Amino acid sequence: MGTAALEVADIFRTHGPTWRQAQRSHLSLGQLKVMTAIEQCRCAALGGHVLRCQDCQRLQIAYNSCRNRHCPKCQATAAQRWLDARQADLLPVDYFHVVFTLPAPISEIAYYNKAVLYGLLFEVAAETLRTIAADPKHLGAQIGATLVLHTWGSALTHHPHVHGIVPGGGLSLDGQRWVACRPGFFLPVRVLSRLFRRRYLEELATAYRAGKLQFFSEHAGLTDPKAFARWLAPLRRCEWVVYAKKPFAGPQAVLAYLSRYTHRVAISNSRLVAHDERGVTFRWKDYRDKGRTRHKVMTLQPEEFMRRFLLHVLPSGFHRIRHYGLLANNHRREHLEQARQLLVPEVPAGQIEKTRCASAEPGRPTFVCVHCGAMMLIVETFAREQSIRTPHQRGPP
Repeated sequence: MGTAALEVADIFRTHGPTWRQAQRSHLSLGQLKVMTAIEQCRCAALGGHVLRCQDCQRLQIAYNSCRNRHCPKCQATAAQRWLDARQADLLPVDYFHVVFTLPAPISEIAYYNKAVLYGLLFEVAAETLRTIAADPKHLGAQIGATLVLHTWGSALTHHPHVHGIVPGGGLSLDGQRWVACRPGFFLPVRVLSRLFRRRYLEELATAYRAGKLQFFSEHAGLTDPKAFARWLAPLRRCEWVVYAKKPFAGPQAVLAYLSRYTHRVAISNSRLVAHDERGVTFRWKDYRDKGRTRHKVMTLQPEEFMRRFLLHVLPSGFHRIRHYGLLANNHRREHLEQARQLLVPEVPAGQIEKTRCASAEPGRPTFVCVHCGAMMLIVETFAREQSIRTPHQRGPP
């Protein structure tokens, strides 16, 4: 038998207990819960079931998943469902990949103010797209956008930004026609960047005045309004990175890229190379290097690897995927149907959806035999040993 593939869970199981004790006062309850979930995922601690193949009758034991949204092993099925749903929403138009990135000084304080500043990143990015698109000087249309939050760089550093996929056009302001953007061009990036910068800093200042921000360590002095104003001033002049391009491989490629990150964070198990006396080695991509050496490997001490991984634990209940404009959840179906009729008027209302449903492939079985590929059935279940909880929480009496 071959050696088992290295997993993030292996690092947490080996080094997590000691590091958890040493860092107890610095880890949030959410981070502690993520550590425990990853350590227990697909182990006997969570229980499981016995499977039997319908054809070859082989038995297999399968342990339950933790289903934590930060776990590298979980949520693959949810990510596939998300990808299928978004592909079903695609219109017969060009699509554009957009990215809005927070500058480094704001990223530093965003770590202690995740819910507020990540939320502003979503709302201001969506507002910027919709405002510029509605301007008759640019597009003059109501557009839709799906945005996905990423908080990490390839080296696991804290790097908050939102990726989005946006149809290349929208409904006219009166809703009577489809307004297409110019071929290969969506909206001017410079204009998007300037509005994004202005509106984000306005909302950031409003949140500060409302007492919604916290400052620690080297930023503790920003509690003084004068110090905060001095800190904010250079951000009004620096360039804010906004990206908007048509993907070469089409919208399906962008959706597939986003789906790999919609239901997990930071790093996949496939990027891990080694876990030995030198530390944890993993593959990463240096985007500043334009040559053939862009793909590199990095080795971190286990404690630093775990610290960087846990930088990206999101606040409880925070939505990482959001839809705006024509794609907003409350009226998405109606808006997409209206857009399809304007784009392809000869197709009867609802016909596209019926055709899609009729041609859909039957669902793949949840459990498949690794030996013959036949469906496996659950013949026995066994209970978990304990519930996933943080070390600070007491169990039931």
